[in-house]
Amino acid sequence: MTQYDSLMAHARQTEALAQVAGRLGWDQETVMPRGAAAQRAEEMAAMEQVLHARRCAPELGDWLAAIAPDNAVQAAQIRHIRRSYDRATKVPADLAAAIARVTSLAQGDWAAARAADDVAAFAPRLAEVVALKREEAAALAAGGDLYDALLNDFEPGATAAGLETMFDALRPRLVALRDKVLGVAHPADLKGSFPEEAQLAMAQELAEVFGYDLTRGRIDKAVHPFSSGSGADVRITTRTDPKDPFNCFYSTIHEVGHATYEQQVDPAYALTPIGAGASMGVHESQSRIYENQLARSPAFAKWLFARMKVKFGAFGIENADDFARALNRVGPGFVRTEADEIQYNLHVMLRFDLERALIAGDLAVGDLEEAWNARFFKDFGVEVPKPSLGVLQDVHWSVGLFGYFPTYTLGNVYAGCLFKRLQEDLPDLQADLAVGDTTAALQWLRTHLQVHGALRDGADTIAHATGEAPSEAPLLDYLEAKFGALYGL
Repeated sequence: MTQYDSLMAHARQTEALAQVAGRLGWDQETVMPRGAAAQRAEEMAAMEQVLHARRCAPELGDWLAAIAPDNAVQAAQIRHIRRSYDRATKVPADLAAAIARVTSLAQGDWAAARAADDVAAFAPRLAEVVALKREEAAALAAGGDLYDALLNDFEPGATAAGLETMFDALRPRLVALRDKVLGVAHPADLKGSFPEEAQLAMAQELAEVFGYDLTRGRIDKAVHPFSSGSGADVRITTRTDPKDPFNCFYSTIHEVGHATYEQQVDPAYALTPIGAGASMGVHESQSRIYENQLARSPAFAKWLFARMKVKFGAFGIENADDFARALNRVGPGFVRTEADEIQYNLHVMLRFDLERALIAGDLAVGDLEEAWNARFFKDFGVEVPKPSLGVLQDVHWSVGLFGYFPTYTLGNVYAGCLFKRLQEDLPDLQADLAVGDTTAALQWLRTHLQVHGALRDGADTIAHATGEAPSEAPLLDYLEAKFGALYGL
């Protein structure tokens, strides 16, 4: 074996073990018995200790110092392994295990507190998570910005200052568009009840329409929808609401965007560092373009309207045009995952600012609920009625994902860039979507982006797919054109 072969053999085993650890997380969120939480925390901590030791093994340093890549694939593999090695050598093993243990416990604590609308019950555990993540960030930052150090785990090369500039460019046009849309008539509401079994059947149909391979995946229920795994085992979850089937359908399509990205990566990259998504921003570009530009398009609404009439009978909307407006309703909702395309990024900006303050030490966990509610009223003009619709709605902070939230908006920006090029390359796209045919769109995304996995970093992946550097302009232009047409602005 060459030194590169030895490096990759080590990396493949590490990636395989990381998949096992991910499966433990999936199990915890779906079928694990409630009484197993403490034991699962110890299992997760043990797995993290094993993974941490492998990621900073001394032989990795020797190999990385000695190997010169022969091609772009080798260079990408080495880049990712070196990034992981540099990170792991900065974070003490006991700290990595403590974070795994506490976040596993915090996940269950959050779910219980959310169900009970009891922030005080969750606050002590969240304070533990924040303290540990600040300690981790300090180890990684080596005197630099703490939040940037955590952000780098999700979007390598991004900075909070750069994201803030992007958000500042987005906000004025988003707010102006929202105000225009809210000034016209509101769409019709769905009426009736939508049984869970029928919702889940429709969700599976939609998953398959959007390319999800159920021979290498499955759909389960969870409090907060998510996708887990890569390659030959990529699982998703969804949730149901008897009064709102769109919650189920679009949560499913969103997660299918993540899952099909993982399923479509070149099989030659399986269980290697580049055998997964390029970054969380790129990952979110896939979930958001599936969910919004494709599945919420007025064209696709024609097909979905007909399918829902078959599945559910009459539901209070008389034609496909009204149905398209209902799919794209704009209003002051409280929940990020259910927010319309215009306001979704305002939800993300709120979380971005609050979590930056938490990590910087400028905001205490005990003051978080009050800060959330005040900011929400400022941005959306309504009072948060209960914590499950406010500070407790998202799972991310409980599991230590500080730095993840801004990648949702970055994903929207990336999706806007991809959709601009997709429309240019596929002149029949809208006609295809009107009959529920996603074949050409999905093939374009596979060929231009998904098959390459993490061969390139985030922004470079989008630039390679589109031929242009990422910019927020295509997203804003798309939103203004779409909602202008839907609402006659």
